Amino acid sequence: MTLAARIDHTLLRPDCTEAQIIQLCEEAAAHGFASVCVPPCYVALATEKLTGTSVAVCTVIGFPLGYASSSVKFKEAEVALYDGAHELDMVINVSALKSGKTEAIQAEILDLADLCHVHQAILKVIIETALLSEAEIELACQLCVGGEADFVKTSTGFASRGASVADVELMRRVLPANVRIKAAGGIRTREAALALVAAGADRIGSSNSVTLIAETDETTAA
Repeated sequence: MTLAARIDHTLLRPDCTEAQIIQLCEEAAAHGFASVCVPPCYVALATEKLTGTSVAVCTVIGFPLGYASSSVKFKEAEVALYDGAHELDMVINVSALKSGKTEAIQAEILDLADLCHVHQAILKVIIETALLSEAEIELACQLCVGGEADFVKTSTGFASRGASVADVELMRRVLPANVRIKAAGGIRTREAALALVAAGADRIGSSNSVTLIAETDETTAA
């Protein structure tokens, strides 16, 4: 699989414009990226622009802090799926995790996973590894497995750091093979992206995607 086919081409800045989202979609279609990851307000636009291509439309839920109520996240997800999203990246409630409310967290993940799967969509759960100890990363991964998430994602890109090779290696040891990993946050070079793939990442989330695949011959990617 080429590196491009692993990339979620991302634009989630609060000041992004409609014109920039259109450009994002055009770049994703031209380069064969796995998806575009856009703010919820632009899902319908991205869906319109990418219809007839192989590029999925992804958006974020409970982003970037994760502590919205479960009912709010569920409604966000419903609207996003109605607007055409194929993939949802939902932020876990880190506050609840650190407060020991594991049953509530797993129930929230399961509700959203069920909703996604009814719509033939994918749920990725962002655990924000920068805020967690190794033991908490393991616990969060276990809750994602119990909640039937399709992916566990490292980061929002809004915390103190993004993905690390150590995070991904730990997640891969904990997660079963059928639960995939998305590494995101601070991935600015092809070398960094390929190191994360080698560590076990199945997807790479980046706002620097075009540069990642332009650095060397794309056909040599892992």
